[in-house]
Amino acid sequence: MVEVAGSPDALRLFGVTLIGATPQNGHKLLLTIGFVVFVLAVGWMLRALLRLGRSIVRWDKALFWARQAVNLLTTLVLLLGVVSIWFDDPGRLATAAGLLSAGLAFALQKVITATAGYFVLLRGRTFNVGDRIVMGGVRGDVVALSFMQTTILEMGQPPPVQSDSPAMWVRSRQPTGRIVTVSNSKVFDEPVYNYTREFPFIWDEIMVPVRYQDDRGKVEQLLLDSAARHTAPLAAKARLAAATLERHYGREIADFEPRVYWRLTDNWLELTLRFLAPTHEVRELKDAISRDILGGLDAAKIQIASATYDIVGLPPVHITSRAQTNDPAG
Repeated sequence: MVEVAGSPDALRLFGVTLIGATPQNGHKLLLTIGFVVFVLAVGWMLRALLRLGRSIVRWDKALFWARQAVNLLTTLVLLLGVVSIWFDDPGRLATAAGLLSAGLAFALQKVITATAGYFVLLRGRTFNVGDRIVMGGVRGDVVALSFMQTTILEMGQPPPVQSDSPAMWVRSRQPTGRIVTVSNSKVFDEPVYNYTREFPFIWDEIMVPVRYQDDRGKVEQLLLDSAARHTAPLAAKARLAAATLERHYGREIADFEPRVYWRLTDNWLELTLRFLAPTHEVRELKDAISRDILGGLDAAKIQIASATYDIVGLPPVHITSRAQTNDPAG
């Protein structure tokens, strides 16, 4: 049997009074549901408009921050609206907020830390969508950012770091196809490496071992010429980016031209070509330069040194037959 009795009109079910089940709270519940549905619908419509804008004009960074603004505004309106509906008495609000915050701080430590990391990422301008980063041990391009997680399109690892975890099957800085989510709390525990923030270039190297008896100067010039042909168009863009870097951090960069460094070893001379490359085109650039270098070495009839051995002679070999040694006549 259901009846409304008592003060203030408490709901009773089979003679048992249900705590908090009052017509006033019922009205608040219906109003809360309607309010939440309305705000979420508005947020969905705004995000749909942003997706439509992306299909017309590709403003990836602007749309990225616009989505973050929509998410923050939606969450803020929801919190303020629900609190205003249920806690019209400031005294009740303070008591409930104290109990709620104490419980959340204990039970949802990682969630709170991840959410705090989200605001650090927004305030600190650590990265934008499309930036190539290393975060939480994951290398790749940022494709999305939520309140608790950063979504990264994973990329492979070059041979010098192939042993790093997790293992990779792509042996260069190109996408593996895996989508990885990393907790935003990692910004408090580990450094975040950004390859493309103010300076979307990196320096890379190609090492060529040369025998000491070969024409070392000719090989060095060949390396410089090969790199210059492919990196010359990048110098102007790199200088503009370096100017931005200098304004922000006071760090001047001047070595935009290819350089060759020598290193003596027991077996050969290592000529290391250092050159500037766009972050997202490193593999293509190294491939083109390597093909040029190999073609030039072939034309100059210079071989790349390697740990091989040439057998140039053998001492005389005497073979004695056992049958001959046991022959009495012999």
